[in-house]
Amino acid sequence: MATDNVLGEFLKARRGRVPPTKAAGATPGRRRVPGLRREELARLAGISEPYLTRLEQGVDRHPSPQVLQALTRALELDDDASAYLCALARPDSVPPPEPGVAPDVRQLLDSWPGSPAYVRNRRFDVLAANKPARALAPMYGPGHNLARDVFLDPGARRLFPDWPRIAAQTAAALRAEADPRDPRTARLVAELEADADFRRLWARHDARPSRDELKRFAHPEAGELALRRQTLTVGGAEQQVIIVYQAVPGSPSAAALDRLL
Repeated sequence: MATDNVLGEFLKARRGRVPPTKAAGATPGRRRVPGLRREELARLAGISEPYLTRLEQGVDRHPSPQVLQALTRALELDDDASAYLCALARPDSVPPPEPGVAPDVRQLLDSWPGSPAYVRNRRFDVLAANKPARALAPMYGPGHNLARDVFLDPGARRLFPDWPRIAAQTAAALRAEADPRDPRTARLVAELEADADFRRLWARHDARPSRDELKRFAHPEAGELALRRQTLTVGGAEQQVIIVYQAVPGSPSAAALDRLL
């Protein structure tokens, strides 16, 4: 996202991840590039190589739905990556102004005294949080950026026992959800690229929005917790989501969360 040719960079990166054996007529032996050559992808997708070159170079940025479908099939993209590809191909527009957190949403957060909950935007900036979220981790407090803390705060690597998986999910979700046309997103990515783990994961061009999942914590005071994360879209503000963590009632994690709160 530090480049204005995000569509072309995505196509080139994902082309490099398709085994050459997928292309009929691929020549054996050493190859200068990983994955498919440009002409091989064009042949698989049923488009001309000059047109694919224009797409990768950013000369043509808005392929038709039929071309996108063909590229999705040829690049073996899953549903999330396909949706991201289609988003990149939409005509450029000025990102809308970001709304503030509505009072009723803040009231909703505070109505969950036993569940850590916060609001973030699609650039992973934390906009509002209840007291349990701030007790669970400083990174869940307003003013923090979750992606920045995951990769640049050493404390995050101690907080998450499954840090490699969390890091991969964070990079993929940031790519899938953040607006690549937003200069603030580009500045964030440029800052994160100081970290070698982020550079490696970002270069994969994985795109996968946040999912509801079980997340493990190694809290310095409460000990180990396993909390179920739920992701809720804020009504009328697609740029914002609510993240809520809950423990199974009666579980050791629920007891640990009670001690923390």
